[in-house]
Order: sequence, then C-alpha cells, then structure tokens
Amino acid sequence: MGLDEDSLDYHASDPPGKIEISTTKPTNTQRDLSLAYSPGVAAPCRHIDDDPEDAFKYTAKGNMVGVVSNGSAVLGLGDIGAQASKPVMEGKGVLFKRFADIDVFDIELDQESADDIIESVAAMEPTFGGINLEDIKAPECFEIETRLREEMDIPVFHDDQHGTAIISGAALLNAAEIAGKDIEDLEVVFSGAGASAIASAKFYVSLGVQRENITMCDSSGIITEDRDVNEFKQEFASPGEGGDLEDAMEGADVFVGLSVGGIVSQDMVRSMADNPIVFAMANPDPEIGYEEAKAARDDTVIMATGRSDYPNQVNNVLGFPFIFRGALDVRATDINEEMKVACAEALADLAKQDVPDAVVKAYGDQPLQFGSEYIIPKPLDPRVLFEVAPTIAEAAIDSGVARRDLDLEEYREELEARLGKSREMMRIILNKAKSDPKRVALGEGDDEKMIRAAYQMQEEGIAEPVLIGDRDTIDGVVSALGLDFEPEIVDPDEGSHEAYAERLYELRQRKGVTRSEAKSLVKRDPNYLGSTMVEAGDADALLTGLTHHYPSALKPPLQVVGTAPDADYVAGVYMLTFKNRVIFCADTTVNQNPDADVLAEVAEHTAELARRFNVDPRVAMLSYSNFGSVDNEGTRKPRDAARMLRENSDVEFPVDGEMQADSAVVEDILEGTYEFSELDDPANVLIFPNLEAGNIGYKLLQRLGGADAIGPMLVGMDEPVHVLQRGDEVKDIVNLAAVAVVDAQQNGG
Repeated sequence: MGLDEDSLDYHASDPPGKIEISTTKPTNTQRDLSLAYSPGVAAPCRHIDDDPEDAFKYTAKGNMVGVVSNGSAVLGLGDIGAQASKPVMEGKGVLFKRFADIDVFDIELDQESADDIIESVAAMEPTFGGINLEDIKAPECFEIETRLREEMDIPVFHDDQHGTAIISGAALLNAAEIAGKDIEDLEVVFSGAGASAIASAKFYVSLGVQRENITMCDSSGIITEDRDVNEFKQEFASPGEGGDLEDAMEGADVFVGLSVGGIVSQDMVRSMADNPIVFAMANPDPEIGYEEAKAARDDTVIMATGRSDYPNQVNNVLGFPFIFRGALDVRATDINEEMKVACAEALADLAKQDVPDAVVKAYGDQPLQFGSEYIIPKPLDPRVLFEVAPTIAEAAIDSGVARRDLDLEEYREELEARLGKSREMMRIILNKAKSDPKRVALGEGDDEKMIRAAYQMQEEGIAEPVLIGDRDTIDGVVSALGLDFEPEIVDPDEGSHEAYAERLYELRQRKGVTRSEAKSLVKRDPNYLGSTMVEAGDADALLTGLTHHYPSALKPPLQVVGTAPDADYVAGVYMLTFKNRVIFCADTTVNQNPDADVLAEVAEHTAELARRFNVDPRVAMLSYSNFGSVDNEGTRKPRDAARMLRENSDVEFPVDGEMQADSAVVEDILEGTYEFSELDDPANVLIFPNLEAGNIGYKLLQRLGGADAIGPMLVGMDEPVHVLQRGDEVKDIVNLAAVAVVDAQQNGG
C-alpha cells in the first residue's frame, strides 16, 4: 500500500478527520450540567459583560487559535479551494496541540476577495485568542494580514510568510557563525519572490543583513528597479541591468531557495563565495539536492532544506506553536518583529546546547551536535516549548504588546509541566537541589552519557559532579562534544589513592579482603573508589550502574557505605507519573522474597521518599487477596506488614492491606466495597509482595499505562547512592543526581 492509500485510510478511520472537541470539566451529574449550561452559565456571562477581559478567565479563549484559510495557495497543491484545504487546516490544529497544547478551530472560508476574508475573520475576534492565517495566495495575503493586525486586538500571524522566515533566520544566524562570517556582510540571493521569500528577506534585514546586499530573483530573473512588478517585489528590486539566477549567485555568501526544484546546478554553487550557505527549501524537491550541493565544492557547504530526510530541516513547526504559546500566555495584542527576532535567536541558541538522548533516538541515533549538519533544533525536541515560548513572552512584555505580566522562571516551569507530570514532579526536586548543590561522584565517569550529564548538572547548578575515570578519555570526549566546562576528575590510575584503599581495608578486612586486594579494588573498580569517597566524606553522593548489571553495581556501595542506622534493608523505588496521578512503586530492583519486616521497612522508606517530592503518602500493601479473602503464607506477609505499620506510633501515614492493585488505586472500589479501609483516598505508594511482582508491575504500568518512570531510586542507604539501569539516558542520570543531592541535603551533608 502506497503513501496515498495509507493517508486516506488514516483520515477515514472512525471518527473521520484528525480532531475532536472534548470537555475539560466534569459532566457526569445533573449539577455538572447545570453549571456547564443553564442556569449556571449565566454567572460567567454577566461577568464578561461587565468586563470583557474576564473572557480569558471564564472561557477557553485564552488557549484558542483560529486557523483560517481559503485554500488558494496550499503547499504543493496550489489553489484547491476552501473545502479541499480542510485536511491541511485540521493538521495544523494537530501540530498546535501536539507541540504547544493549544486548542484550535479550523476555519475554511469560501471567499476569494481580501475584503471578504478580512470582514469574516475580524468578526470572529470574540471567539479566539489569536488567528493563524494559512495557505492564502500572494499578494492578497499581505493585505489581509496587515489590515487584520490593524483591526483586531489579538495576534494575527500568517505562517506562510513568517514561519519560514523565522526558522531559516535562526539557521542563518548559526550558519554565519560556523562559516566565520558577519551577518551584516552577507551577500544574499533569493530564488522566489512569493510571500515566504519576501517575508524572509524582510526578516533577514531585522537580523542584521544589509538591504542592499539582498538580490531577489523570480521566474523572469533578477528583480530590478526598471521592471514592472507589484509593490511587494519592488521593495527588493536591485539597481542595474539585471540578469538571471546564475548571475545573481556568483560570489554570493547565501542562497535562499523558495521557488521550484532542480533549478540550481553544481556550477552555480561553485561560483559562490567561500563556505557558502545554501538553503534550498522548495518542497518536495529542493532547488539543488543535498548530496549534489555538498559534493560541488571542497570547502564547507552549509546546507538546509525543507525535507526531513536531510540535516537542517527548515520546518515551520519549530515556530508557530511556540510563538502563539508565548503570545497567548501574556495576552498579547500582536506578534511583532521583536517577538519574531526573539524566536529566531532562541532557536539558534538551543541548537548549541546538548541534545537529549530521546531526541537523538527519535531521529535514528544520528549524531546531533552543533555544526554544519546541525544548525537548528529538531521539531521533536521537547525543550523548544519551554526554551522558546518564554523568550516570546518576554519580548512581548518588553515591547509593550502584552496585557499580562509573568514571572518568567515560574512560567518556564509551567510550560515544562505541560510536557508531563514527571517534569512537574522532577522540577520540585531540581529546585531543591539547586538551593544547595552537593558533590556527586559518577562511577563511570569516562562514559559519554555520564560526561554529558555532568555538564548539565554543573550548567544548571544542580550538583558539583566528580567524574571517576580515565582523564585522557574524559578530556577527549569533552573536547569532541564541544562542552564548555572543565570537570573535576578522579583518575584511578593517577596516584595510589592510599587513604581510600586503607579505609576499604579497614571496613572489609574481616570480610575476606586483604590490604593488597583493597588497593586493587580501589584502582580497578570505580564503584569501590566512589563508594569509599562517599564513606570518607569526600563526596556527598554516588551514581553508578550505567554499564554494569544492577547487582554487581549495588554490591560495592552496600559493602562500603551500608544501610542507614535505622535501616536493615535497601530497596529500589520507581516513581510513575500519569497525566493526573503520581505513584511510587517498591520494591522493584533489590529484595527477591521479602518477609513482613522487610515489607514494612520498605514502606517507611518509600513514604519518606514520596514526601521529598511533596507527596503525602498513602500506602497499600499489595497482594492477590483483599483483606483476608485468601489466607496463606504469601497473603499474610503484606497483611502483617500493614498491621505492624499501623501499630507503630512513629508511622504518620495511612496504610492498609493486603489488597489487590485495583482496590488500592480505584476510588469507587475502595469507597464502595471496602469502606472500612484505612485509606480515605486511592493509594499513591504501592508496596509489591516480592521483586518479581514489583518489576513486572512497574514495567507494565510504564509501557501499557503510558506512565513516565523516574528511578530506580535507592532507599535505605546510609549515604545517598543510586544505581542506574543499564542504558539509562542523560536525563535519567541528571534526575537521579538531583534526588541524590536532596538526599544529601536532608542528611545534613
């Protein structure tokens, strides 16, 4: 089945199309409906009548964008009319929701004249917080946007004009830096003189390109002052006799293609200045192919296209969702030039930062590092939301078009929380860690992921990382990645580390370890060296396990650091975050067949961990039995553990069990069937009866339940130690480092 057939099936599957309306408030009871509609709805209506600004408080207007088109210039399809353009506009709505959590009504207008479209859109201002114009042909699109911006008191943005301009502008900033050229000196040639080309040329001037250094070509060649062209092309008319595109490209620093495929030859690229910048953005076929352009010269050709199968895709989805997000959240009256420039600069800056592993995996594990093959972020990079939107909001505030002020740091955290509950929960720990960073030893410090994580810890002020590993390897990775930091390194091959070896000997001499063996362990095993550093107080915490089996990585910390004075056992805990719920699962990594004493202790440690995330623990001891419905040795263990905890006067959290998992987490079951339970609300700490159940349970919840998993967090240790899972990503390492720092803070370290 071809792409067309796949797409038709995709759109036709029930329900047809790609979007729907869903409710955001309860509608289950008669009271709910009386609040949603008559008679309760009269109250917000009266408030809005008194103060129109209350529409943002009582309705969805503040998060609603109208995507408006007449279908007269649909990319790759041309003038197909309003009805046929609806799948495209629905798709635009999908992108708004997916990337910035913005709701959309798509509006297809069966109108051709600019006056009619302007009148229709302006009349819809009460409905929307912003208007995204889409696929309207030039030159009418220029007049429509200009007049609507003048008439309407909400942002109006024609993405076909400005989206490509902003994203390619971000690419231009970084390409010029890589090429070693000043932006004000760039000679820029445009192929194409439609809406996006003219808007891009104007925007490049805003970024610093000199107007006289821009040459624009249409299908008839260079646009000159003596040619009879419309007023919009005339703005970029050049003096002189003119010529064709080949003439224009000779000696140029930058080629910007927004025209048709295959019109640029290798000879034309060879005629350009040193280290040329080639943005061939015609779709689906660029003005010159990627491989063809790169092969045309021996120096560096910095190439971008509009295609996803080549590096440096200029994709408008990097712009419009986040521009509108920032504009809506400050209730901006306009999207002005300052906001557009801020967007381009923020995207350019983001491309210079370390790329999350999840983004790299999403693009086939191809290397993503700032350079000629990576000058703009990837569309699936989640950081674009909370890095770019606050910059837009700040520019709106500073330029005077915002009607609402924001605490930008709090706003950034709110945006990050939109990406999932896990980010919201981790932000609590990250902020605590930043308040008093601690020294965190990283046991596999010469691994690339550990080095990148160390850089992020230091950059964000979360921790003071200490990399344990080969110094030359670490320095080489830091240099290759272009990381601007000088990490603290403890190289096992440098010096004897006599004090650590002696301390290890003291701790383990009656456990079969000789002095020479202690020296050997400290030198060859970073887990012993790191554990001894923590035990000696030279590091506040240890992270390890990235390249080891979990049991072998856990053994040295258990032997050297040991359990806390009030603990006989350690346990592994995963925090699972759902859309509106957080659950802590234990034990998932350590104790194979715990008895009642172990289960009770694990529950106490896990409840304490939950409180560090500002969660009030409600503990359920899980089983396949509900409150004695089955009586055997297996069900008695969680039942006895729950009883022991309830009888312990030091325990200050509700606990019950044994109980089945659905009884523990489903409110209707808990309150309807087991109203006698000690739990007034569903449990958020689940203690599994054994390791097998715990490991299976959390993985099923993660994979089938759509939960994000943070962990495993090790509880019960005398000092903060966390053992990573093999294959964990950089963000997992940074998250556990933050947890370790908060552990150390609470230990008084």
